[in-house]
Parts: sequence; C-alpha cells; structure tokens
Amino acid sequence: MILFRKFRVLILMVFLIACSMHIMIDLLPKLEKRSSSACSCSHTPSEEPQNWAKHRAKPGSESGWPNKHTLRILQDFSNEPNSNLSSHSLEKISAGERPEALKRFEQLTGDEKRQATRDSTLKNAVLKGSRLSALFEHPLYTRPFPLLTDEDTLFNVNTDIRFDPKAAENPEWNGEGKDGDYAPTGEMSSDSYPNWLRFHIGINRYELYSRHNPVIDSMLKDLVSQRITSVAMKSGGTQLKLIMTFQNYGQALFKPMKQTREQETPPDFFYFSDFERHNAEIAAYHLDRILDFRRVPPVAGRVVNMTKEIRDVTRDKKLWRTFFISPANNICFYGECSYYCSTEHALCGKPDQIEGSLAAFLPDLALAKRRTWRNPWRRSYHKRKKAEWEVDPDYCEEVKQTPPYDSGTRLLDIMDMTIFDFLMGNMDRHHYETFEKFGNETFIIHLDNGRGFGKHSHDELSILVPLSQCCRVKKSTHLRLQLLAKEEFKLSALMEESLQTDTLSPILIRPHLEAMDRRLRLVLQVLADCIEKEGYSNVVEDDLVTQGTNTGTVPQR
Repeated sequence: MILFRKFRVLILMVFLIACSMHIMIDLLPKLEKRSSSACSCSHTPSEEPQNWAKHRAKPGSESGWPNKHTLRILQDFSNEPNSNLSSHSLEKISAGERPEALKRFEQLTGDEKRQATRDSTLKNAVLKGSRLSALFEHPLYTRPFPLLTDEDTLFNVNTDIRFDPKAAENPEWNGEGKDGDYAPTGEMSSDSYPNWLRFHIGINRYELYSRHNPVIDSMLKDLVSQRITSVAMKSGGTQLKLIMTFQNYGQALFKPMKQTREQETPPDFFYFSDFERHNAEIAAYHLDRILDFRRVPPVAGRVVNMTKEIRDVTRDKKLWRTFFISPANNICFYGECSYYCSTEHALCGKPDQIEGSLAAFLPDLALAKRRTWRNPWRRSYHKRKKAEWEVDPDYCEEVKQTPPYDSGTRLLDIMDMTIFDFLMGNMDRHHYETFEKFGNETFIIHLDNGRGFGKHSHDELSILVPLSQCCRVKKSTHLRLQLLAKEEFKLSALMEESLQTDTLSPILIRPHLEAMDRRLRLVLQVLADCIEKEGYSNVVEDDLVTQGTNTGTVPQR
C-alpha cells in the first residue's frame, strides 16, 4: 500500500515537471525578444540573419530555424483558403525586411490574420480589374445625351408633391407591415418611391434607364427578394406566363424554366413552336446593356416555391385547378395557353422549387400608352409559305419609302434590333413597341426575348437579312461592335462576367458564349461587305454628334 502511494506521488511529480518544461519552452521566445531588445547590438539591419535555408545547411546550427511560436503562426496561416497568394507576397519581401514582416504578423490575432488575408485577396482583385467596368468607362459608353425637356420624359414629376400613404386606404400601408411588408410611414417624396416606380419615372425618349442608374440594381434585388402577394396567368401568348405582384405593389412577368441550360432546340422544331427559355430572357437583358441599347426592361432570375408563392396566393381558379402531384411526389402545374399547357408538358418543381425569369413591368397602358408595330421583316409563321422579304432582294427599298422608316432613326433602330436578335439567335421578332407620347422619334422596346439562345451550334443567317439588304447602321453601334470584337473587351467574357451577378448563375453555357463571338464576327463581315460595295458614308450614319451636357447619364429631373 505504501509503495502504491509512493508510485502515485512519483507520477504526479513527473507530470508537474513536464508541465513546467512546456511552460518554459513557450516563454523562452518572449524572454529572448526582451533580452535582444535590451542589449545594444552593433550590427546594422543589413547584417540580420539570412533565410532559413542557408542556416539549414549548417549541421550544428539550430538558430536558423524559426522558433516554435513562428511555426504555429505559419501553420495556421497555411490553412487559410488564399494562403498561396499571401505566401507569394511574403516571398517578394527582401531578406532584410522579412523578419520585421514576420514580427508584425506574429503580433496579429487569429481573426486579424484572416482579415489580412482577405484584404490581400481583395486588393489583388481590384488591381486585376473588371472588363465590364472598363467597358462602361470607355468613351463610347459615356457620350452625352441631349438635354431633356418635358416632352422627352414619359412622366413629368412635380417633386413638391408628396405622396400620402393614407390615400391608398390600405391598413398595411399605414402601419407596420407584416412579414417584411413594404410599409412606409409619413409622407413620401419622389426619392422615396418604390424602385419600380422610380424606374418608370426615369424612362425618356432615348432610353428605358440611364447607364449608371442605381435604381436598376436595387430593382433587380427587389425582383429576387420581394414577397409575392398574388399570381395570375397572362392572357394571350402561345406559352404559359404568370403575372406576379409583390408586396411593394410592383409587378413582373414570370417565365418558368422549361429547358435545362444544355438543351438545344430540336432541329425539327419550327421557330414559332420553339420553347420560351427563362435564361434567354435574363441573358437578353445583359446583352442589351452591354450593347448600350438599354431597351430591354430589367430581368432577374429567381427560384420560386410553387406551393407558397404560386398556388397559395393565386386567385386565378383556372391556374389553381391545374396543380397536381406527380408520381415522383413533385408539385406540378400547367395552366392554360396555346402551346405546351397540358399534363404532358407540365412544369414540375424539385419537389416544389422551380426557377424562372422575372421581367419588370413597364408602366400601365392607362398611364403611358404604347404603340405596337408590325416588324417589316416579320416571318410568315407558316410551315410552307415565305415572307416577301425572303424572296425579294430589293425589299428594303420599299421599306425605306414607307413611314416611319422614310425619316428619323426608326430604320437604324430596326438594324440595331436585327443585330441584337442575331447575336441571340432569336427568330421570333414579329412585332415591336414604342411609347406613343414620343411619336416616331424614339427607341424600340426589345420585349419578349425568350426564344433566343436556342441553338449554339447553328447561326441563323436569315436574321441578318435586314442588315444585308439595307446596308445601314449607326456609327455608335458599328464602333461598339468593333470594340466588342477586341480581345480586351471580348463579348463572351463581358457576358460571362455580367451574368455572374444573377442569382441563377450560370445562365448560359460556354458554347452559347462562344457562339456570340462567332456571330459578332459575321455581323462585322456583313457591314464590311456593305461598306466595300456602297462606301462608308452611305452605310454608316453618324449619330455621335449630339448637343447637351457632358455627362454620360440623362440629367435628373
């Protein structure tokens, strides 16, 4: 029994001695630092110890190796996701500066080290730059517009008028909203209007929105995050589309996903029976912005809960009755439309989640009337018949003599739309719209782009017939196309970067991006042939001479 007690005491003593040794080893580097700082050393900074590799060559020397404390820091640092980038930056420090850098790094806590790593990564990203940002800073994307008058704006807003929320006679409007409802309190100025309303107010004769309008980015976020309060089927059209209303009373057109990113349009499908793709709507908005047209309403992708955000909030009985549960226990519905609205073509979630595109609504027709125009190069939409432009090579001469194409910029806007459609592969451009207030001197609204990006392996040259027949183009468009053909502003790279901002990214697969570069070269070749045949001045219309301010955005009213 006495021996057992002595054995326990011995073990306890060994344990205490081991703990004391560990404590001394940990404190030793700090004591060495204090002693080295207390002594007055005669060596200069250039005589500081060399790197560890040189000291390792000396068999009997241990002073060249980093101390234990430093090894722990390096071990923790190497576990960071961007350790390679930061270690390269440390290697660039000269031999004389390295000990000071390591000392500063040793003094950081774990969180500070991680923050330093993130800052280093961010700095390198900023230095690397963005092609898209560089594009929008190019002179072609900062040219001024004419000064706006009351006749050039869609709505004339009196900023002195305040919005009274009580006028809405909605109880949720007057108090705190439920579940994050948009519930303004007190009087609202025009700057405090919902983003969709501010978007409507900003529409003018020359564009749907200005180049650097922060309201557009905010509205794209609203399309993704705003609570959906009601859903109804959109009347007309060949395929199912839903009108969604949000908690801030904004509305958007929802096109559900029908095809995966990798699927191409079947070769035996006619253009008028092709699927409408949600990702094509998203990509069309970004392409329109890169081309500096700004004629497509903002579009964002969103994943929607079919149960809570469609079935449970809809008052459309016809839509509600088409919901069912598939054999795979997925929620499905099909609605009512001309094509693909049946049980065989039902839209099914996983199990009730479905992605789609949400395109912001334009102002109500009661407030801002729009005129619908038949596209002169409209297809026959027949299985056997051909349109007149497909058989008459001089068809454009007839168009040039017909109002509104005989004056103004309308014919040139048609050429812009032709190039836009060809880059997407969109053959379904039968009509277009303009705002009635601006008459014929205004832009074309590029609506309904869902049948674009169907075939990346095929370039439909018939889409370019208006351009090859008329041989007319704006100088600004021509110069931007040439710019987007350069390696530093490559169209596919710009589109890829722009589309990454969408929540459903990736929007387009690589073959579609590469197809746009290929089609851009074909457009430039058609224009080059026109210029060679008719002369530069007869083909390229100079639209860069403008009067107005020197700012690249439309003046605020």
